[in-house]
Parts: sequence; structure tokens; C-alpha cells
Amino acid sequence: MKPTRRRFLTLAGATALIPAAPYVVRAQAGYPNRPVRWIVGQAAGSSSDITARLIAQWLSEKLGQQFVVETRPGATGNIATEFVARAPGDGYTLLLMNAQNTINATLYDKLGFDFLRDIVPVAGVNRVALVMEVTSMFPAKTIPEFITYAKANPGKINMASAGIGGPQHAAGELFKFLAGVDMVHVPYRGSTPAITDLIAGQVQVMFDVSPTALPQVTGGKLRALGVSTTGRLPALPDVPPIGDFVPGYEASAWIGVGAPKDTPQEVIAVLNKQVNAALLDPTIQKRLADLGATPLPQMPPAAFAKYVADDVAKWAKLIKATGMKPG
Repeated sequence: MKPTRRRFLTLAGATALIPAAPYVVRAQAGYPNRPVRWIVGQAAGSSSDITARLIAQWLSEKLGQQFVVETRPGATGNIATEFVARAPGDGYTLLLMNAQNTINATLYDKLGFDFLRDIVPVAGVNRVALVMEVTSMFPAKTIPEFITYAKANPGKINMASAGIGGPQHAAGELFKFLAGVDMVHVPYRGSTPAITDLIAGQVQVMFDVSPTALPQVTGGKLRALGVSTTGRLPALPDVPPIGDFVPGYEASAWIGVGAPKDTPQEVIAVLNKQVNAALLDPTIQKRLADLGATPLPQMPPAAFAKYVADDVAKWAKLIKATGMKPG
């Protein structure tokens, strides 16, 4: 039997159990002493890619070796994740982790890796809100009006996303579940074609990450009804949190650094220290703000591992409650 919305909210608030960190301790004198590859599962030019290159530049300058960002998009990030999961745990192959990974951990029944077992969380980088946006001609101008309209027109609203199982898709499914509305999911291959069709009126609503949503909203091409975080965004001070009208609603996309299991604790400590230092740099903070992102709170590896595991648990409850499928 599928959990009720009340049951979902109870489960989502529970503390996730954190598996023992699979670290192997051994001396790593002089790390890094050769270039490091940082694998990104999203396309070149995406906010993930841009963020990785920003942090990679800092790491290269501070640690004296090149951190080379390599994009390996496809299969909603699973190609990149499996590549890193199978790499040696020596600190020279890293993964750009994000919310896609924590969703995929439950969404896909058969993967060539176990995300929580095979990828070690190293450091958090940033978090971005999602914006619930509609076409400028859509009849609803507030979230309560949208919910009323959706309930009066079940299955007649098309909800765009940047792809099956991504943060946009999951945020939309969470809204459908908690608000009790029926919308048709229309997945695209990335935010750009989805936004293009949304502006043209081919689809009516999208829960998009703020880096791509803000230019369309502030430019007047789309109307923002709500934001996915519990507080308002400085860039959209007049747009309320969705949770003000849909109790329990909260969603965000995030980025962090991961490494293969068995990566030495000393290496993880070096990377964690430098990533956290980067997030204190005013220039990097401004660059992240320009992307509509805020730095994650500084966390040691164990705390970031808990953050990641809690996110896996949250989306697992939603996926099991709604029956979300990868396609």
C-alpha cells in the first residue's frame, strides 16, 4: 500500500542511517603529485560544469596540480558515476556529486554500482533553489489558484522537466503528491529545450533550477509562482515559498565532490579543507551567487556523508510513494 501524504511527511523527516565510511588509511605524501580528473555527469556549459570548473581552478592553484574537469553526460548522470565508482581509490579521479545521484539511487533498480557504498562524499559545494514557473498567459497567478485550476483540469497541465529523474522532475512529482494534483510529465533533454517550449506554451509549468529560471522570470518571459526552499530568494523577494501553501514542501538541487570508495582519509581531508576554503572566498561566493546558488554550510566529510544519505532517504520515500519510474 502506498504511503499517504501524512505518512510521507513523517518518513521524510526521519533521520537516515549512515553507513560506515569505507575509508582506507594509508600515507599519501605529497598529494596531489600529478593531475586530477574531476568527472561531471552533466553537459558542458551546464551549471554543474561551470561550478566544477570554478572550484577546479581554486584547487589547481592551491594544490599545485591541475584539476581537469571532464564531462561525461548521459543516462541521467549514471555513466559518470559508474566510471568513478570503478576508478582506483587513489584521489586522482573525482565525481561531481549532485541531487541527480541521490534520486537515481532509488529510481533505478539495476545500476552497475551502489551509490552510497561505492562513492565517498568528500565536500559539499553549493545548493540552488528551484522555481515553479508558468507561461505568462497561464490563468493562475498564485499557487492556490494553480492548485484550484489543476484540480478542475486533471491531466490537462503539461509539466516540463530537464529529464526523467532529475531535480526538476522530482520537485514536480513532490508538488503533485503533496498538493494532490494530476499533471502530465513531459521530459526533455536538458533545461534549454524545456524552457523554449514553456515560453512557447507547448507545456504550462516547470520546476526549474534557479540558474536557468531567473533570467526568464526577471526578463518577463515566464511568471514565477513559488520557490522550492523554505525561505524567499533574494533575487525573487516577492515570490513566496511553495511550502507556504503546500505543507511539507521543500526541494533543492545541490553540488558536491565525491571520490571512489577506499580513497584514503588523508586525501579526503586535503580536498575537504580546500573546498571549504574556496567557499569562503568572496570572488567564488559572487560567482556562485551569479549562478543563483548559495554555498553549502561548511561540513567535514562525515557531516557531508550524512547530508547525502538524508537526501537519498528523502527521495526514496517520494519515489516509493508515487511509483516514479525511470522511463
